[in-house]
Amino acid sequence: MKTMYFVVNLMAGKAVMNKKLGAVIDEFIKNDFNVTVHITQSGDDAAEQAAYACKKGYDLLAVAGGDGTLSRCLHGVMSCEKKVPIGYVPSGSTNDFAKSLGIPSDQLKAASAISHGEPVLCDVGGFNDSYFSYVAAFGAFTNVTYETPQKIKNIFGHAAYIADCAAHIGTIKAKPLRIEYDGNVVEDEFIYGMITNTASVAGMINMKNFLLDDGLFEMTLVRKPKNPATLGMTALSLLKNDVSDKNILFFRTQDVTVTNLSEEPFTWTRDGEYGGMDKVIHLHCYRKAVPFIVCGKEELPFEKE
Repeated sequence: MKTMYFVVNLMAGKAVMNKKLGAVIDEFIKNDFNVTVHITQSGDDAAEQAAYACKKGYDLLAVAGGDGTLSRCLHGVMSCEKKVPIGYVPSGSTNDFAKSLGIPSDQLKAASAISHGEPVLCDVGGFNDSYFSYVAAFGAFTNVTYETPQKIKNIFGHAAYIADCAAHIGTIKAKPLRIEYDGNVVEDEFIYGMITNTASVAGMINMKNFLLDDGLFEMTLVRKPKNPATLGMTALSLLKNDVSDKNILFFRTQDVTVTNLSEEPFTWTRDGEYGGMDKVIHLHCYRKAVPFIVCGKEELPFEKE
C-alpha cells in the first residue's frame, strides 16, 4: 500500500473541501493509498508539512487548496533533498496550474486522476530566495488577487476580481524598470509584467506555445500606452496572448533580473499571493526540479521523448 500525506486548506475557494473532504479521502483509499491528513493552520504551516512529507519518505504529497496553497507546499518540497511527487486537488478560486497538469477542476475527479496519474518532473520558478509554481507578476491589477478579501472571492468568484480591477483603472502607474536577460538590457516604463509557466493566468489570460519542463519561462511586459484607447487595445491583445502588439515585449529565458529604477516601491505577486516589494528581483527557472502528478502526459505541454 502506498503512503500519502494529504495537506488540506479548508478555506480555499468557496470552502468546497469542507463538504468533499471525506469523499476525496475515500477515493484515495479505494485506490490503495494509506492517507494521513493535515488541515493547514497557516501558510507557513503548509510549507512545513510539505517538508515533513518529504523527510518522512511518503510516496505522495497531495495538496487540496488554491494555487497559493500549492505554492506554499512547493516551498517546503524545494527545501528538501528528496522531493516527493505532488498531486494537486484544486479547490481555489482560479486553479490555473491544475489546467496545465491536466487535472480536472472537480475535486473527486481530481483525486481519481491523481490516483491513476504519473509523476513528471516540472520546472519551478525561483524568485530571489523564494519559489513559485507558475507565475510571478507585478503592475496593473496584480494586487487585486491578494487584496480582495477571501470571503468576497468565495461568494463572487471571478466577478470579485473583475469588479476590483475596474475600481483600480484610474490608479494605473507606469514603473521605470531595467530588464536584463540573456545579455540583453531593456530600460523602459511598464505598467504590467509577468513571468509564467502555465496554460492560463488569473483564469483569463491563455498562454500559448509553452512547455512545463524545457527550463524556460515566458516573460510578458506591457509598456506604458500613450492614451486610454491604446491601453484598451493592448489589454485585449494581452488577454488573447497576442504578443505582436507594439506595447508588449515578450521573450523566453531561464534567467531574468528586474530592477526598479524609481524610489517608489511596488508589489509583486507569486502564484496569486503577495510576493514582496524588493527593488531587485532575480527570477530563475529550475529545470525539472519537482515531480508533479499529471493526467494524460502525451496531451500536455511537455517535451516529447
